[in-house]
Amino acid sequence: MSPWPMRHGALPGSDYPGSVTIRLYDTSARQIRDFTPLTPGCVSIYLCGATVQAAPHIGHIRSGLNFDIMRRWFAHRGYDVTFVRNVTDIDDKIIAKSAEQGRPWWSIGYENEVAFNEAYDALGCLRPTYEPRATGHIPEMIEMMRGLIERGHAYAADGNVYFDVASFPEYLRLSNQELDNLRQPSGEGETGKRDTRDFAMWKAAKAGEPSWETPWGRGRPGWHLECSAMAHKYLGTAFDIHGGGVDLVFPHHENEIAQARAYGDDFARYWTHNAWVTMGGEKMSKSLGNSLLVSEMVKRWRPIVLRYYLGTPHYRSMIEYSEDALREAESAFARIEGFVQRAVEKVGVVEPAAEVPPAFAEAMDDDLGVPQALAIVHTTVRQGNSALTADDKESTVARFAELRAMLGVLGLDPLDERWSGGGTDRGEDLHGVVDSLVRLVLDQRQSARARKDYATADAIRDQLQQSGLAIEDTPSGPRWSLS
Repeated sequence: MSPWPMRHGALPGSDYPGSVTIRLYDTSARQIRDFTPLTPGCVSIYLCGATVQAAPHIGHIRSGLNFDIMRRWFAHRGYDVTFVRNVTDIDDKIIAKSAEQGRPWWSIGYENEVAFNEAYDALGCLRPTYEPRATGHIPEMIEMMRGLIERGHAYAADGNVYFDVASFPEYLRLSNQELDNLRQPSGEGETGKRDTRDFAMWKAAKAGEPSWETPWGRGRPGWHLECSAMAHKYLGTAFDIHGGGVDLVFPHHENEIAQARAYGDDFARYWTHNAWVTMGGEKMSKSLGNSLLVSEMVKRWRPIVLRYYLGTPHYRSMIEYSEDALREAESAFARIEGFVQRAVEKVGVVEPAAEVPPAFAEAMDDDLGVPQALAIVHTTVRQGNSALTADDKESTVARFAELRAMLGVLGLDPLDERWSGGGTDRGEDLHGVVDSLVRLVLDQRQSARARKDYATADAIRDQLQQSGLAIEDTPSGPRWSLS
């Protein structure tokens, strides 16, 4: 069980009508637990979203992808999902960039918020149910601070408002630290603390910086207060799952818990954290100078391939970035697309099956085991290719339908309109250009074969193969794919 038992009565006895049991690794319990929602048939998720001080690199977007897959799986299992992903649009880095660039802080925040949403859209993430901005919820933050001060868990000093960590015995249970050994991160201007381990919920106004009026003076929100207040507003006093990157466990999520539960909320019942994308063994970040912006990556790689690369490792496993790994992901996804293309030519477009194969469901139910589920995807592709070779249309249709159902859960169905219907995919544009050029060469090969000049026809085929293309002669004509 979670180390924070519910205050208001017993938990519901079943997680979903039927025998489905989804299991998730709960950081607070440090083990995998059966998932039991607060409201049968419904799931509420709060994900810490972007701090919009810069455009997103692929490390930023991994979290959105991992929780997009979680959301899709719950929906496939029949749950009604409420998904909240916040935007932190005011913090020290945004203010610093505003001063450096001579631009309004809100202009920098909005520009990068748009860039994040474009990145989420490019990689096929569903839009959240709600996407609140921190600066739109100052009244809710003031109300929470007022309640915490009245309950003796917070105090005002020099225009700041601090949380008194010693007043909350459950503090540090999530990160499993000892209070005596705690080193609390502190920012400039955090004066008047009674204890150096206390953290700022509200920061006193500084000259030239944005600020809002409160009963304790003008100032701006502390990072942690934002999420506690917004989760309370959109999901109530208790909700199912709180997610974010593993780097947020402390101090951000630890401090969220302290504020919310000291205020009287039961808050999140499960804590789920995704691992980083690394380069050279280090977390990908702006400060390391090794970030790879999504806006640049999608010019070099098809977005659906980037999604495959970032979304198919287990969410709790680190991804060490490399070009070779991305090329392997591209080749693996090409095998999936190859079957889809051939199946469409043979049997037409088949709708996704209502259910995924049992082995796929078993893998996904077990802490979102995407790597194990992906093995079922590739097994289904091999079976489908065998059915095509044997001209077994019934089996081809069955495998095609299963494949589309599984790919839909992973957000990787190439026939979904998100991937097939738009003109914004630079990779698809490039594919069309290459296809036109290859078709021109294949027409020359067909002409050579028609005049029985087989030496020229074979030479053209060999040249194409040396260029990295596989040529397959079919009853409907030659077809190419990446070898």
